[in-house]
Amino acid sequence: MSFNPTFFLETFVPCLKALPVTLRLTGISFVLASIAGFGLALVRIRGKNVPRAVVTGYISVIRGIPLVVQILVVYSMLPGIFQSILDAAGSSFRIYDLNPIVYAYIVFTLNASASTTEIFRSAIQAVDPGQLEAAGAAGLNVFSAYTRIIIPQALVSALPNLCTTATGLVKMSSLAFLMTVKDITGTAKIAAAYGYNYIEAYTDIWVLYILICLVIEIVFRALENRGKRFLQSPAG
Repeated sequence: MSFNPTFFLETFVPCLKALPVTLRLTGISFVLASIAGFGLALVRIRGKNVPRAVVTGYISVIRGIPLVVQILVVYSMLPGIFQSILDAAGSSFRIYDLNPIVYAYIVFTLNASASTTEIFRSAIQAVDPGQLEAAGAAGLNVFSAYTRIIIPQALVSALPNLCTTATGLVKMSSLAFLMTVKDITGTAKIAAAYGYNYIEAYTDIWVLYILICLVIEIVFRALENRGKRFLQSPAG
């Protein structure tokens, strides 16, 4: 099977138009997972035994279930269960009318939050605990000590691992087509199916995924350098 450069260029355009969908999937899921992960990390560090055990169990479950299975559960199984409950309650709400991208946000956020929880936990615990004691001796309460001293340092040290999570989400988003989301992978598969030009279509998305990941790495590297300079400055 020979490579068709004309089809490659023709398919690249619709894939490029689908790029915002992939970027939204990655960006929104990353932000939600980071917020959830940071909160869960604090629970693991300072929470009581029961909440800490719940978070630990959640991380183990998410890590132990393949992403494809998570997609099947969230997209195929749970909607049917919830719809049956709503129908029994007399509700007219139709879960199946939800945009499929909503399920993609849920799956990718849940999956990535398990990683961000451990990233933030290790980053916070990597900060010298003596700084927290010194902040208390200086009259700062725990909240002020965390927001002004501990968290800024933890965020900078967490950036490389957060970059890995972000690029992982980009690649993870390629499975959104299983939920009928027309991201760049879904668009390429549809375009290739008519003439079985999968080599050209997959080359299109290969190029796009590499470019996206390169941009993400550049952005995070710039943030890391800026964060290090801020912490080393007299004002930091």
